[in-house]
Amino acid sequence: MQGRKIMNPAIDLDGRVAIVTGGTRGLGLCIAMALADAGARVVVCGRNAPDALPEGIAFRAADIRDPEQAKGLVDGVAAKFGRLDILVNNAGGSPQAAAADASPRFFDAILKLNLHSAMYMAQAAHAHMQGRGHASIVNIASVAGVRPAPMTAAYGAAKAGLINLTQSLAQEWGPVGIRVNAIIAGLMQTENAAETYGDAEAQAAIGRSMPLQRMGTGDDIAGAVLWLCSDLAGWVSGARINVDGGGERPYFLDLVKGT
Repeated sequence: MQGRKIMNPAIDLDGRVAIVTGGTRGLGLCIAMALADAGARVVVCGRNAPDALPEGIAFRAADIRDPEQAKGLVDGVAAKFGRLDILVNNAGGSPQAAAADASPRFFDAILKLNLHSAMYMAQAAHAHMQGRGHASIVNIASVAGVRPAPMTAAYGAAKAGLINLTQSLAQEWGPVGIRVNAIIAGLMQTENAAETYGDAEAQAAIGRSMPLQRMGTGDDIAGAVLWLCSDLAGWVSGARINVDGGGERPYFLDLVKGT
């Protein structure tokens, strides 16, 4: 899941300051490591401190579902480093439940984690990012937000909202120099992949259903985030970048010999 050194000499984030939510493990840590390797000073957040983090990545405790804690986190990082250039809203979760059985508490919790927290963080970041000229917010969305599936009504609705939020903020905040983009992440081999997709054989079968013949990794998403945060993407805002292995193949291709 976790790689290192997604390097490109054209991507230089030296001196820039980044926050990655949900960045203490898994996909978020991959993203944080890629930004740090490109020269950024990176702060990750979570409710509980990790046992250890790679060099160059700092931790701050915060429950960003609470708007006051989100603001405190952002203001604290900006005060310590004197600036804020990059925000990656990666925190999220996708517990499944049948729509007919999902309680109001369950639905509210999924929205807070996947949508509300991103809005709180973006609002807090806005004051520190405007006028910088190269500020970038990247929201990690999901194919669930564009391709509905059973058992994911709450999660899909939250991610669809995050995609719309991305494009709304890009419209409002572009004039003050803040770019806002979303990554539509496909099916990933995460630390909890077995719980969601089954054993290694089941995951391999899922991979074969995609044009690029495999599930995604943290490095696949981190590389796209790195580009969106760099000056190479300086005229990219309001975009939905699919990082999903080409999507799922149409079912009829399985009927064609040799596919």
